[in-house]
Amino acid sequence: MPDTAVIENEDALAADFDEAGEEEERPQTFAELGVPGPLVRVLAADGKKTAFPIQADTLPDSLAGRDILGRGRTGSGKTLAFSIPLVARLGEVDADEYENMSQFRHEVEQVRKGHAEERRADDFLPHPRGLVLAPTRELANQINDVLMPLAQMYGMTTTTVYGGVRYARQIRDLRAGADIVVACPGRLEDLLEQHALTLEKVEVAVIDEADEMADMGFLPPVKRLLGQVSFDAQIMLFSATLDHGVDEVVNTFLTDPKIHSVDSATAAVDEMTHHVFETTQGDRHELVRTLASGKGRRILFTRTKFQTQKLAKDLTKNGIPAAELHGNLSQNQRDRNLADFESGDVNVMVATDVAARGIDVSGVELVVQVEPPEDPKSFLHRSGRTARAGHSGDVVTIVLPNQRRRTRRMLHEAGLKVKPIEVTHDSPEVLELVGESAEPRFGWTLEQSQPASNPRRRHGKGGDGFAENGGRSGRNRSGGRNKDRGKDKGGKPFKSERKDRANRKGREERAEVAEREQRFEPKQNRAERRAAKFEGRDNREYEAREHRWEHPEIQEEKREKHEEKRNNKRREKYARLHEQQRAEAGEQRGTDNRKRRSDERSDQRGQSDRKPGKKQYAKKQGAPTKKQRKAEARAERRYEDDRQYRRNRDERDDRRQGGKRIHRKEIRVIHDERGEDAKRYDRRMEAKYGDSGRRGGHGERHDKHAGERQGKPFRKHAKIRKAPFRSR
Repeated sequence: MPDTAVIENEDALAADFDEAGEEEERPQTFAELGVPGPLVRVLAADGKKTAFPIQADTLPDSLAGRDILGRGRTGSGKTLAFSIPLVARLGEVDADEYENMSQFRHEVEQVRKGHAEERRADDFLPHPRGLVLAPTRELANQINDVLMPLAQMYGMTTTTVYGGVRYARQIRDLRAGADIVVACPGRLEDLLEQHALTLEKVEVAVIDEADEMADMGFLPPVKRLLGQVSFDAQIMLFSATLDHGVDEVVNTFLTDPKIHSVDSATAAVDEMTHHVFETTQGDRHELVRTLASGKGRRILFTRTKFQTQKLAKDLTKNGIPAAELHGNLSQNQRDRNLADFESGDVNVMVATDVAARGIDVSGVELVVQVEPPEDPKSFLHRSGRTARAGHSGDVVTIVLPNQRRRTRRMLHEAGLKVKPIEVTHDSPEVLELVGESAEPRFGWTLEQSQPASNPRRRHGKGGDGFAENGGRSGRNRSGGRNKDRGKDKGGKPFKSERKDRANRKGREERAEVAEREQRFEPKQNRAERRAAKFEGRDNREYEAREHRWEHPEIQEEKREKHEEKRNNKRREKYARLHEQQRAEAGEQRGTDNRKRRSDERSDQRGQSDRKPGKKQYAKKQGAPTKKQRKAEARAERRYEDDRQYRRNRDERDDRRQGGKRIHRKEIRVIHDERGEDAKRYDRRMEAKYGDSGRRGGHGERHDKHAGERQGKPFRKHAKIRKAPFRSR
């Protein structure tokens, strides 16, 4: 009998245990966790009815106002885990006090109007009541997208504050009364220094991805910012890993925090499948192209910005449209690229580790790590871009021969046991993972997808109409007053408007035809590009160039004519120069003779008037000195001696029997029996030194002045600066 009672008790305990296990396994709804009704309605409209483990574990304590220290694997729902208590704690209207939602909305509108009156004051200083700190711009935008619909239910507004954009928009949103600010530490400190806001009235502060803050060096500004919030503010710290870098922040600013650690830092996701493909350097690029050619969404991670740009350009060139995401892009470009990836215009995103955290894009089927990361933490965050919120996904790590040891050690530290596989771009394992390939799109550019505007404005109020009308509601702001603008009295558009529409339609049709006909072609060389540029044009310059290329003899003939014309101009120039020099020399000799004769007459008159016993100074201002006059007299005597010598030589040659010779003044034909070398030397000496040089120097007639010239050959007094041009 006792044995039977024991068995019955054991069966009852087992049944109770099974029921308790079923209750624990059943996910809890947000209403059961104490989330306010209005927020439950917003979450249900978005398809979120049950809580994830990190949310179910932290919501009771965070809604009660306790400081939270939460850790969960990437993609586990940490953003919603702190967004719900943040909005619920800041809401000024208690939904439980009202019977229906219309009364609740009416009270929320009254509170909102009261805050609007407060902002109209002259001394109003923006003072947000909620603060969320994030390490990257993309994560800040993602958090803002999650917070916005929840905050709007309570009549609150949100804004983002980060670098890379203008201050004006952020300051305008703050002055408009933003209740919750999602910010990066650097820009928020800049605005605080400009006195654009104050953090004294912050009631709830959240630090997301705290370990990434520590790795990026943001802990000092985070400490300064937390030091400015209210001392009784609730502080929540969430991250995928809680390293020792955040211990000081926790000990300083969190009061008796409740620690929630749902998953370990290296916990693997059941729906995530890891692959390690070993390949060679020569086949890696083709392997990456094959992995990126599938139809589903995929993210390719590289280590540097240059590799990201190069890979995205290479994929686009090979018919695989790829958007890039890295730190060198402006915020406008980053938002546009991310919006294209989210909307499905582009299925491939090439990114650095800037996208490893905070990029929550649903439906990412494959993550390819083209370059293995440096540490296991980055590996886990990269891998967390897929298999999010219960979906499945694959992670491929490409390893080169020189990266095997480092990758093996990193995987061991991450707690993964994956067997490497040697593959090529056409291996069965690769083709099975890629699945059906997408149709190539050659000639695609990112500018064709959408204009460079802020794509996140589409998530605001107004739904699709909000995005289509550039941030306005679906209805025209004018209320239909401008519906007839640009039309005549008959209701038809003006002629200019009709013409613009026709031109716009024609341009669109031509662009569509060009896009359909455009195919990938290899690069052209310079000659081919030039030929394509002038193809079909009436370009005379191009035709003349081609004619000259085909007939080089014409160009040679033109070149010879040009050289002959240039030589003739030079000959004429030097002839004029020599004539001018000879004329100037003759005038100078005449002037010197007249001056010498005048000086002699003056000297004669001065000697006749000289008194004995006194020196007579006839020197005037500017008159030559005695030494100069002697030099001029010597030059004159040399000129006369040379002239007399040439005259005597000519007379002697006339009397000489035999042939005749060439003379400067008179052309005479003689018979010279000397060799050609002697004749050539004679001509050279005569051209260089004159006739006296050909006869062996200055001779006996210059013995008187031989010492003065120190053996130098005699030169003619007419010095020609340059020999005349001689054509070859």
